[in-house]
Amino acid sequence: MPEARRPRPTEVNHERDASRVRITWSDGHVGEYDYAYLRGWCPCALCQGHGNERRFVRSVDPRLESIEVVGSYALTFRWADGHDTGIYAYSYLREICPCAECRG
Repeated sequence: MPEARRPRPTEVNHERDASRVRITWSDGHVGEYDYAYLRGWCPCALCQGHGNERRFVRSVDPRLESIEVVGSYALTFRWADGHDTGIYAYSYLREICPCAECRG
């Protein structure tokens, strides 16, 4: 899909009480990403290695401290244990959306 037509976040909410991040996309879709899910799919080389196959990396009680925008294409998350090297491109976040509609 051309870059101009790809959905982009219009709102990113850090819902601390629910331990999740809620993203509203430009096409109206809403994705809710639990902390453990986001941390488990961290795209950084430390978590994923340098191969082509993605893997889920379990983390015990991940706690999200902050969310930062990276340029105009991604988000990065700072975790309580200091991990902050994952750059989650918007296209990647949409691809891993855990909702029933996206997983179905």
